[in-house]
Amino acid sequence: MDSLQALAHGFSVAMTWQNIGLALMGCFLGTIIGALPGLGPSNGVAIMIPVVFSMGLSPTPALILLTSVYYGAMYGGRISSILLNIPGDEPALMTTLDGYPMARQGHAGEALAISGIASFVGAFFATIGLVVLAPQLVEVALLFGPAEYFAMFTLAFATLGGVTSANQAKAGFATCLGLSLAFVGVDGQTGVPRFPFGNVHF
Repeated sequence: MDSLQALAHGFSVAMTWQNIGLALMGCFLGTIIGALPGLGPSNGVAIMIPVVFSMGLSPTPALILLTSVYYGAMYGGRISSILLNIPGDEPALMTTLDGYPMARQGHAGEALAISGIASFVGAFFATIGLVVLAPQLVEVALLFGPAEYFAMFTLAFATLGGVTSANQAKAGFATCLGLSLAFVGVDGQTGVPRFPFGNVHF
């Protein structure tokens, strides 16, 4: 019950005219940013941080604006993937498999509408589920250890052969190059430097 009361309090804070206007403006700007190939949600939020700071907003409206930009950019990435077959970010990659063929057949409007409705419904139920099931999800997340992470990474690498092009050598080379770049630096979980080669500045 406490979670539902906290959710109701959050809605009472968010449903002011200023916050609703900032949410609409953030979704509009995020959609434009996400539609540009190469600019994803993370870049959109990074671009908007100085703008939000210069507007002098308090923390709650600023977070509402930034999260709206993120959500709008998540949908905006589908526009370029459906119309141009160029995914704006990683989550929009799978949209090119169904959305772009529909656009080629003259059903681009239907593809964009289906993508928008699916994004809204999925985000709505995911948010409600996260609020209601947060304690149970925390318990499951704490059970993840080295064996589970190893299995997850193995599954990710095993699916590379299915989603890449027919040239498996090119996909393997790109995977090895990405892994070799990702191995260098400070480990995100333990904070231990990996392959510093005598350089202490990262």
